[in-house]
Amino acid sequence: MRGVFVTGTDTDVGKTLVSAWLVRHWAADYWKPIQTGSTQGTDFDSVARLVPAARIHPSAVVLPAPLSPHEAARREKTRIELSALAPPVTDRPLVVEGAGGVMVPINEVALMIDLMERLALPAVVVARSGLGTINHTLMTLDMLRRRHVPILGVVMNGQLNPANRQAIEHFGGTRVLAEIQPLPAITAAIVAGLPPPTFSCPGEP
Repeated sequence: MRGVFVTGTDTDVGKTLVSAWLVRHWAADYWKPIQTGSTQGTDFDSVARLVPAARIHPSAVVLPAPLSPHEAARREKTRIELSALAPPVTDRPLVVEGAGGVMVPINEVALMIDLMERLALPAVVVARSGLGTINHTLMTLDMLRRRHVPILGVVMNGQLNPANRQAIEHFGGTRVLAEIQPLPAITAAIVAGLPPPTFSCPGEP
């Protein structure tokens, strides 16, 4: 399977924007295995709006409450099974977007990192650029390495912060793949106008 798993250091760090950016420039498919907070809108609808030509695969689980997957499922009197989160079959690269960060619970025993380990896709870690990002990013990278999830690198969102970038690269032993500065709006035209990734989709010839 060609593609990446887009994870974050926290919620609302810009995973969906980065996912749409990669989908647009790699002509990739998009899949969000678990979508919570559907009453407030969905990430797959956002990607469809930002990349109209994208092929969007249905989420395996869609839950209304804007909570961690295990709690959103509990409130619906259901349980998310890892075995139900099988990736779609496609001949294109696949961008998979996680829910929250790597330690978000999926059920009472499984975490998001368990799903990442099962899928075995390289991780793109999305992080804020500002205060606090060094700690959160380094912890995320450490957990990925402990579970032997390959790391493609980090994408930073926000005002340029050379000191934080240098610290993440130095202490995290990985590359900052891109820095996306604050945008005036997030539209299909703006996503299309972002500079293309300087890194290739894993698995591409």
